[in-house]
Amino acid sequence: MAGINSRLKNYFSEARQEFRHVNWPNRQEAIRLTGIVIGLSVGVAIFLGVCDLIFAQALRSFILR
Repeated sequence: MAGINSRLKNYFSEARQEFRHVNWPNRQEAIRLTGIVIGLSVGVAIFLGVCDLIFAQALRSFILR
């Protein structure tokens, strides 16, 4: 049990040290990057939606033939 406690303590200690090395974005960068992610997500969703409509229509026309 003592081995688990020491390993767990060591893990959290090392994780804390790594978080200090992280280069966190400032507010402006975070807002800009969030906008990019949302924009790309909406773009991919629209693209996949259009592809789905096209394939569904093609499948309907193929089945009703």
